Amino acid sequence: MSEITYVRGDATAPSVKGVKVIAHVCNDIGGWGKGFVLALSRRWPEPEKAYRAWHRERASNDFGLGAVQLVRVEPYVWVANMVGRRGVRTGSKGVPVRYEAIDTALADLADRAAELRASVHMPRIGCGLAGGTWSRVEPLVAGRLVARGIAVTVYDHGEGRK
Repeated sequence: MSEITYVRGDATAPSVKGVKVIAHVCNDIGGWGKGFVLALSRRWPEPEKAYRAWHRERASNDFGLGAVQLVRVEPYVWVANMVGRRGVRTGSKGVPVRYEAIDTALADLADRAAELRASVHMPRIGCGLAGGTWSRVEPLVAGRLVARGIAVTVYDHGEGRK
């Protein structure tokens, strides 16, 4: 089984050939404005626009923890908005990350990436503003994507592997 590839760089600019899915974790309250989403929005307006509409119309769609929304931004590039955070702040219920939701979303993403014959590119999802730890997320990525034969690259922006 192949491993996760770790590189320094920008997850919004994968330099491999073929179809690519850029995956990231969103919250479940419709907020978009801090962290990795800013890099996405600087590059493409579509993921934010689609996420906000998805949240706004949530009464009639699948929006919620564990859900995935694929948004095409270029002919061979998709962005996967994965709902894996409850709210945006650490509080009495702990950090916002929801590992079960990330696991569910990754399972769905694996099916979609396989259909597209795509590689998956991401920052260390769930580990920034969501407050999660990579030691908990990495096995989910490996189990859901790498185990299915999907090439995964994780990007550390500038400072390298932690």
